[in-house]
Amino acid sequence: MTDRPITILHTEASEGWGGQEIRVLTEAAVFIKHGHTVTIAANASSEILKAAPAYGMPTVAMPLRSKGLGAVRAMRRLLADMRPDVVNTHSSIDSWVVALARLGLKPRPRVVRTRHISANVPRNFASRWIYRHGCDFVMTTGEAIVEQLTADGFLPKERVASVPTGIDTDRFSPGDSREARRALGLPEDAFIFGIVATLRSWKGHAYLLDAFAAANVPNSRLVIVGDGPQENNLKTKITELNLADRVTMAGRQSDVVPWLRALDVFVLPSYANEGIPQAVLQAMAVDLPIISCPIGGIPECTAGLAGVTLVPPKDAEELAKALAGAPRAEPTPGGRRSRAVERHSLEGMYRAVGVRFSNPTT
Repeated sequence: MTDRPITILHTEASEGWGGQEIRVLTEAAVFIKHGHTVTIAANASSEILKAAPAYGMPTVAMPLRSKGLGAVRAMRRLLADMRPDVVNTHSSIDSWVVALARLGLKPRPRVVRTRHISANVPRNFASRWIYRHGCDFVMTTGEAIVEQLTADGFLPKERVASVPTGIDTDRFSPGDSREARRALGLPEDAFIFGIVATLRSWKGHAYLLDAFAAANVPNSRLVIVGDGPQENNLKTKITELNLADRVTMAGRQSDVVPWLRALDVFVLPSYANEGIPQAVLQAMAVDLPIISCPIGGIPECTAGLAGVTLVPPKDAEELAKALAGAPRAEPTPGGRRSRAVERHSLEGMYRAVGVRFSNPTT
């Protein structure tokens, strides 16, 4: 990373909220802390623009709901006025808009595309063009995504690198569980499982509810932190399973640290679309035992750690067995937090991203 301050434009077409948007804001805030100029361009009604002021983030509203001519023209004007050194794109539509907008532009900004999720990229002409010619380099949030993009020659290995998300390991740290439970109104004597994730189908909440009901761990509770499109479906399922008095739907929380500290075990039964989930890293930093699935970058960030159980995705029966065995498991403190601190700090992410911004073809 050069010592010279650079100007960075992040673009994000997504209007929702989740780990991807948090990664963008967290990464941008670290670069501002180090003296760089950073702006986020997104749709006016997007959740990322609403959240940006809390991160001290300058923003600009842009029409990024489609890759039409109006959006391309607006982006071209922004690039010409702002003259960023690097444009970091994060979703499909904004990647296309930026790629088309910079054609023939002088000076032409470098473009780094971040691939956040492990969903398959189509092997067609359009995808090949946008990944090979619409950007100068591709960053991913895990090695599994690098392998997915390079194994069949879709992208040359020298044009892709994994830069996992960093978390604030000072803020995400172990704490007094009973104190956290008292503050949150949770029972101090219960065995508490918990998940922190946007309520999307592929996060596996429905399978978790089935498994929690089947495991029937004595004096146990399940805490679900997050909001999203599956909220009503999950509430209906909770009622159908007669779990209303054992499940806490906490909604979206601006600070999830107390909720993590209140847990005995963190559970994330995702079955698709994961890079390295921030929630898993946060749980590691709080030094919680973890039950998850071998999806995306989850195996690579938890490999060799004690207190981590990976079960087959979409398998409520195996998940129930893991939940049932959790209260009897021997304590394994220390290793998960050490891994998070060593490999997933904010400063580590800053240095790794900075290399790609400064040398996007290496």
